[in-house]
Order: sequence, then C-alpha cells, then structure tokens
Amino acid sequence: MAKKVIGSLKLQVKAQQANPSPPVGPALGQRGINIMAFVKEFNARTTEIEAGAPVPVVITYYGDKSFSLEFKTPPASYFLKKAAGLKPVGKRNRPKASTKPGKEVAGTVTLAQVREIATAKMKDLNAVSIEAAMQTILGSAKSMGIEVKG
Repeated sequence: MAKKVIGSLKLQVKAQQANPSPPVGPALGQRGINIMAFVKEFNARTTEIEAGAPVPVVITYYGDKSFSLEFKTPPASYFLKKAAGLKPVGKRNRPKASTKPGKEVAGTVTLAQVREIATAKMKDLNAVSIEAAMQTILGSAKSMGIEVKG
C-alpha cells in the first residue's frame, strides 16, 4: 500500500550546509519531520553540488513521519552572478547584482556562458529548446543588470 502524503514543503538550503537552526529546523519541526534525518540526508545527497550553492528542495512528507526529497537546480541568478564574477558585499557577504538594472551594469557574461547556464537549468525550466531556455536566462540577466556580450 502506498504511503499517505500529508503535504509538501519547499525550502532553499545551501548545498552541504544544512543544519537544524532556523529557518530549516522550525519549518520541518512544525510539520513533524525528523530534522536531523533531513539534515544528514540533504548534506549526503548534495555532495556533488558545489558547497554553498543555494539548492531548492521539495520535501514531501508522509503520515508515517517519513519524507522524500526532490532536488532542483540552483537559481539562474546564482549561476549568472558566478559567471559575471560579482564580488560578495554587505553584511551577508553575498554577491549583489545591479540596484538599477537597465541604467547601470553590474557585470557581463558571454552568450556561451548563457548557453551553459541554460543547459544546466534545462530540466527545471518550462522551455522546449536550448534557445528558449537561453531567452529565459537572458531575461534574468537583464533584470539583474548583467550585460550579455557576444
């Protein structure tokens, strides 16, 4: 007999760096999910992803307190900031895109880098071809103030 699905939860956690502190712990705890089991499984299954990359995960939890994880690819903004070589700033020490997109340029990427990002994100995008996926990534770059050359 199939397990009874109670619900699902979407989180974005840094690869190989999940821990039971907020926001992960409380989000899982209030739904009755074993926090340490999640942390251990998440960290073990994200070893092939670059450490610190934000990884969206969909957690489906069942009536018997078990859960399953479905991993997505990191956001396009993460890949674009990395490709543009943006330096970390601010108190959270994260790379920051332009505060005035369209007026000031935060960085530049090439079309080859956009194609590489689109190929990596293809399974999570609702595009039927690489060219359509590239258009989606180009739109993200434009809204972030990242110039595309080539």
